[in-house]
Amino acid sequence: MSLQTVVRPLGEGDLSWVLQLNQIHQQDLSSLTSDQLAALASAATIAWVAAPDLGFMLAFDQDAPYDGVNFQWFRSRYDQFIYVDRIAVDEKARGRGVARQLYSDLFVHAGEAGYSLIAAEINSDPPNPGSDAFHERLGFETVGETDLADRGKTVRYVARQLD
Repeated sequence: MSLQTVVRPLGEGDLSWVLQLNQIHQQDLSSLTSDQLAALASAATIAWVAAPDLGFMLAFDQDAPYDGVNFQWFRSRYDQFIYVDRIAVDEKARGRGVARQLYSDLFVHAGEAGYSLIAAEINSDPPNPGSDAFHERLGFETVGETDLADRGKTVRYVARQLD
């Protein structure tokens, strides 16, 4: 059963619960401090929450002032894109359409803004089969892979062309 979800811009009052949710999912997202989260949210092209306190998405376009290694992988290969740096959904809302709503809104927004590519990365070691299946259902395809030995993981880069 889907939840009634309102996707809206991330506000300063959201930072605390977004940080908590990020930390719960830090194996997939990487750990952040409150200052790092605030800086990321401020630099992001997309900084959205699924209200009430159900999930969040941070995404950057090719011109964003962001130096994340996975973002840089896309920047070195594509002229124009929106890269989903992190998305997380609260356990109580898992499987109820929250992440799908965030991505759906992103696809609409990106298309209206003239972007043709949405990019992301998924952990392949340690594996993340739920994220693999989710992104595959949304039409993402593998475009690369890299070993991030310093972080103890391997990631698969995925992208979806917008119509």
